[in-house]
Amino acid sequence: MSNHAHDGSEKRERIIGSIFRVNGPVVEAIGITDAMMLELVAVGDNKLIGELVKLEKGKAIIQVYEDTTGVKPGEPVYGSGAPLSAELGPGLIGTIYDGILRPLTELLKMSGDFLDRGVMAPPIDQEKKWFFEPLVSAGTSILGGMIVGTVKETELFHHQILVPPYLQGTLVSIAPAGHYTVNEPIGEIKGDNTVYTLRMAQKWPIRRPRPVKGRSPLDIPLITGQRVIDTLFPVAKGGTVAIPGGFGTGKTMTQHAVAKWCDADIIVYIGCGERGNEMTDVLNDFPKLVDPRTGRSLMERTILIANTSNVPVSAREASIYTGVTLAEYFRDQGYHVAVMADSTSRWAEALRELSGRMEEMPAEEGFPAYLPTRIAEFYERAGFMETLCGKAGSVTLIGAVSPPGGDFSEPVTQHT
Repeated sequence: MSNHAHDGSEKRERIIGSIFRVNGPVVEAIGITDAMMLELVAVGDNKLIGELVKLEKGKAIIQVYEDTTGVKPGEPVYGSGAPLSAELGPGLIGTIYDGILRPLTELLKMSGDFLDRGVMAPPIDQEKKWFFEPLVSAGTSILGGMIVGTVKETELFHHQILVPPYLQGTLVSIAPAGHYTVNEPIGEIKGDNTVYTLRMAQKWPIRRPRPVKGRSPLDIPLITGQRVIDTLFPVAKGGTVAIPGGFGTGKTMTQHAVAKWCDADIIVYIGCGERGNEMTDVLNDFPKLVDPRTGRSLMERTILIANTSNVPVSAREASIYTGVTLAEYFRDQGYHVAVMADSTSRWAEALRELSGRMEEMPAEEGFPAYLPTRIAEFYERAGFMETLCGKAGSVTLIGAVSPPGGDFSEPVTQHT
């Protein structure tokens, strides 16, 4: 099977049309040829990052993940030939990203405190060498999701190197133990009629759940470290949790407390449309706090996605999927991951704004008719799974819901 059909890592940038209309973060393009649904595109002369969300004959609607000020009709739209994907590999732990997985520390070096538009940086360091230790030998029959090697990412965390889920064949060669960058070849797999080069990094479209062998019953508790929650409202590993509440009732503080002290192996904290200073609190507190289970800094098991309220709404919508994709990747290695989404209400509001700008028919309280489907799709990516390599891993989703005025009868709270 072609690699391009699955993870979109074959980039083929070309002009696919031109801008016809700009409406905030929503751009309409005409003269569209050779484009596909949910393709990652670059919009205008500044090459702003966007995603193609609606296609008609010769016309397309694009949601842009950056500020569209100054974008003019007639400017070109470049297609990438790939969906919006997350690059997965060693180097994710302890990093802070924006909603489309750009590392904010790298963007700071490139453009200072206030980000320039159209700036891109790879999610994981392309130059850093990691010590790769192979666990299989040449001649082994390979299936998707198998573990072929391991990398010691931090003092305590061993990053398992996975075969991309859609690959199968025979391992022709495997690199000896040694230091390699994430994009150096570490092996070759021979399929039916093609040879695929194996690297430590792989890409996966954020809107597509990663495949598993099967779901397991939820019978192991996630110890949150908060006695009142563990006693009265126990959470299972692989379960879903909603924390609804009006403004100032302690949703974020509860999530911070669970992120600090729960017994998950990895924490993915998504700050989706909430205040920037809440992410600052996490960045200040977590490096100083010691994980009681390991004696190491809490940042050594945390990934932060900072997508605060001053970020364009479309990036807010993508950040939820980005966070869950990272969690699924670590779950596939046999780890237990907890995802904190703060707040899913801001994500739903982003859906409402984008839907309104695309002139779709509104449903209850102005939210789009597909809101329940989107919420269900998100929470269904949680679960205690048997992974493709036969290990047990889980993703526990803990979502804060902020109903306006504390009204629990509003659609987001009800559908959650």
